[in-house]
Amino acid sequence: MLDHLTYAAPQPKVIQGAKSDWELVIGLEVHAQVASKAKLFSGASTEFGSEPNSNVAFVDAAMPGMLPVINEFCVAQAVRTGLGLKAAINLRSAFDRKNYFYPDLPQGYQISQLYHPIVGEGEVIVDMGPGIARRVRIERIHMEQDAGKSIHDMDPNMSFVDLNRTGVALMEIVSRPDIRGPEEAAAYVAKLRQIMRYLGTCDGNMQNGNLRADVNVSVCRPGDYERFMETGDFGHLGTRCEIKNMNSLRFIQAAIEYEARRQIAIIEDGGTVVQETRLYDPDKGETRSMRSKEEAHDYRYFPDPDLLPLEIDQAWVDDIAASMPELPDEKKARFVKDLGLSEYDAGVLTADVENADYFEAVAAGRDGKMAANWVINELFGRLNKEGLTIATSPVSAVQLGGVIDLIAKGDISGKIAKDLFEILWTEGGDPAQIVEARGMKQVTDLGAIEAAVVEIIAANPAQVEKARANPKLAGWFVGQVLKATGGKANPAAVNDLVAQKLGL
Repeated sequence: MLDHLTYAAPQPKVIQGAKSDWELVIGLEVHAQVASKAKLFSGASTEFGSEPNSNVAFVDAAMPGMLPVINEFCVAQAVRTGLGLKAAINLRSAFDRKNYFYPDLPQGYQISQLYHPIVGEGEVIVDMGPGIARRVRIERIHMEQDAGKSIHDMDPNMSFVDLNRTGVALMEIVSRPDIRGPEEAAAYVAKLRQIMRYLGTCDGNMQNGNLRADVNVSVCRPGDYERFMETGDFGHLGTRCEIKNMNSLRFIQAAIEYEARRQIAIIEDGGTVVQETRLYDPDKGETRSMRSKEEAHDYRYFPDPDLLPLEIDQAWVDDIAASMPELPDEKKARFVKDLGLSEYDAGVLTADVENADYFEAVAAGRDGKMAANWVINELFGRLNKEGLTIATSPVSAVQLGGVIDLIAKGDISGKIAKDLFEILWTEGGDPAQIVEARGMKQVTDLGAIEAAVVEIIAANPAQVEKARANPKLAGWFVGQVLKATGGKANPAAVNDLVAQKLGL
């Protein structure tokens, strides 16, 4: 829970026009591919990268007489996502036909949910910095089938169609117009992706098209958004334009920035923004018109006659709820509360579910702050440098935990631990056995350390006088003793003995 954290809403993005200031209003429709081995209404595979048109069942190809049969697992994934977004689950929902022609949609219509979606209102808390977050309301999540893919660059005279994606299950997550800036929009999509990865309902792979966003952008004058929130009257807001199929967080921000300035320029020049669907061209850094914006009636929605209304039991929903994993916000709050981590460190460690699991394995039964320091600074730093992920890390959680145990027992110092980490990274092995076999154990024999301290003090009388005049210079002796002992002397013992022998 987030009870112990107090959030303030971030300020809306303000853009200076030639004549006045303007604010952004943004709503998103995020299409998330359901993590399922089979499609929404057929048993065809959803595997990415298969040969074109190899994952196509008769119903996907719209062969005569073929009827859709709903995939129960996909329904469960949608319910799980709704629960993860703290949304209402509708025990009765229904599928509609959305009629439009695409060459890569053989049926000539898309099976979707308009009037009776499976998931109702929910919310997402989008972190924008320590103590700052935007609450974005979710209007609904509905299920629908994806279209195929048209390929235009293989032949100068023909286009090709790949139906592998046709019929793949999508969840369309529709937000309210609560987002007030480009950075917030990107952070919102990232937060949705994070939650769904924790839930296992969508892999969030934007490069493969498994997570795409349609971004609705409008501009208004300062104060108008607050009037809209008070009255619910969209007349207070500007005309929105929709930017389709965004699959990059960086491009989402750039497209919003460009589109907002385009609309402001039109309005300040005395023109009118036309509601339309636009595409973003990343090469030119601009949006361009795709088609006029359709309304629901343009698609001639009607209930799908081949599918009965979908009715689910509350007990089934309760079973799914009981199997829910700990979500990122709750995990982050627990790391702060129980392990004493900073909000920033907890955020870094919970950003990805695999990273969080790795850290928890390292921290189990150990000092949480020390574990976080080693995972974030040493491990993540090295992984980033080498271009690796936690899944391909040469150092396991068990090995890194072993390093921390050796530090805690006083067997090795922090410096030796870094040398040990390097050995584990390049050669592997058991940390305790490596320390024993290579003589890396820290020297804790006070007699041996004292002898080294006395010898170095005796050899440097001038430095002794300086240190007695300025105690901060005693660190020089500590460094010399550690150097003389190959870094194996216990640093705390060295500090104490140097201070004692110098009379500080």
